[in-house]
Amino acid sequence: MSAEAWVAPTATGAFDATVRVPGSKSITNRAYVLAALASEPTTVRHPLDSRDARLMLAALDALGASWRPMSDAAADDPGDLDGVMVTPLTGGTGDVSVELGNAGTVARFTPALATLGSHTVRFDGDEAIRRRPIAPLLEALRDLGADIDDGGRGAPPFTVRGSGGLAGGAVTLDSSASSQFLSALLLAGPAFEKGVTVRLAGGAPPSEPHVAMTLDLLRRFGAAPERDGTEFHVPPATLSCPDFTVEPDLSTAAPFLAAAALTGSTVRVRDWPSRTTQPGDWLRELLRDLGARVSLDDTGLVVTGEGGFAGQQLDLHEVGELTPVVAALLCFADGPSLISGVAHLRGHETDRLAALATELSGLGADVSETADGLRISPAPLHAGTFHTYDDHRLVMAGAVLGLRVPGITVENPATVGKTFPGFVATWEGMLG
Repeated sequence: MSAEAWVAPTATGAFDATVRVPGSKSITNRAYVLAALASEPTTVRHPLDSRDARLMLAALDALGASWRPMSDAAADDPGDLDGVMVTPLTGGTGDVSVELGNAGTVARFTPALATLGSHTVRFDGDEAIRRRPIAPLLEALRDLGADIDDGGRGAPPFTVRGSGGLAGGAVTLDSSASSQFLSALLLAGPAFEKGVTVRLAGGAPPSEPHVAMTLDLLRRFGAAPERDGTEFHVPPATLSCPDFTVEPDLSTAAPFLAAAALTGSTVRVRDWPSRTTQPGDWLRELLRDLGARVSLDDTGLVVTGEGGFAGQQLDLHEVGELTPVVAALLCFADGPSLISGVAHLRGHETDRLAALATELSGLGADVSETADGLRISPAPLHAGTFHTYDDHRLVMAGAVLGLRVPGITVENPATVGKTFPGFVATWEGMLG
C-alpha cells in the first residue's frame, strides 16, 4: 500500500468475516484525562492506540502526568499498546508545549488541566486544528479565572498560564458547535475548588451520547455529576479508578457493518457491549431499518445484509461522526435519501459536508449540501480518486464505495491512523 493512495478492494461476492476494532477514542481520551486527575495511578486496558491517543498521552506528560506501557513489547509506533499505566498530575513550573495535531479531544480537554499547575503552556498543532472551533471553551475558562492568551483568534495557537488551580463555580457556555466544550469543563470539574456548574446557552450540544459518556465516566472514577435539563453540576471530588477497561470503538465498526449491508454478507464485530453510551450503538437500529438481520450475543454483534435497501431520511444530530460512512452507504440505496441535523460537521477534522458532497459527486453520485446535511439521489458511480482531507472517517467512506465500484483510489489512507492504524489490513482481511 502506498502512503499516498490505496485502491479500495471490490467485493467479488458475499463473505463471512469476523473483525476486531480498536478501543473507543472518545472513551480512551476521557479515561486518560480522568486518570491524570485521580489520586492514584490508573491502569487503562485495551485503549485505542492511535495518533490522537498518543497526542493525549504526550499532552498529559507535558502537563505533569506520566505514563508507561503495560507491556515491554509496546513500540513507539501507534497500534502496539494493550494497556497503559497513568500516574496523576503533579505540580511544576516553567514553559512547556502541547502538540495538538488535529485531535479535537486534546485541544478541548487539556487546556482546563493546564490551569491546575503552574506551567506556562503553549498549545498548537496542525493547520487544520487552527480552523476548528474552540473560542466558547476558552471564554468559559476565562470566566472561571483562567489566564489564556489567544491573540483574539479564539483558536490555536494559544497560551495558558497556570496559577496552581481554579476556584471553579458557575459559568455559561455555548456548546452548540461541539459537545466537547461541555465535556472539557465537566471532566476538569472535580479538580476545581468549588467544582463547576455549567449552564448551556445557544441550544443543545450535538452528540448527546458523548455528553452521557462523559457523565458515566465521571461516575466510574468516583465523581457525582448532576444534570437538570441544560444545567450541569460537578462537585469537587477525589477521583480513583485503579483499573479501567475501554470498550471497542463502535463508530469505527461502521464501515465493516456497512459492508455487510451493502454486499449481502455476514460480519461479526467482536466484544460489542450489551450496554453502552457510545453513539455508534445506533448502527444496530439503522441496519435493521435497512433490512439486515442483526443479533447480539456474548461474543459480539452479528450483521447479515440483504444487499439492497430503500432510501432513508435520517436525523444524525446525535451520531454525526457516522455521517461519512452512512452517506457512502446511501449512495447505493434504491431511492433518494436525506441526512439532516449535522450542520456542526462543518467544524470537524474538515468541513465534512462540503467534502462529502464534492467527493461523492466527483465519482458520479448525485449529492448536494443542505443547510444542515446532505441530499443523496441514486446515480451510477464510476472509478476515480476519493480525496480524504486528512480525515480518518473519509478514508472509511472511500473504502465502502470501493466495495461496489472498482477503481476507487483513496487518497492518503494513512490518515486513518487517527482512530485505527490497522484499518487497511483489517479491511482487506475481511474481504479475504
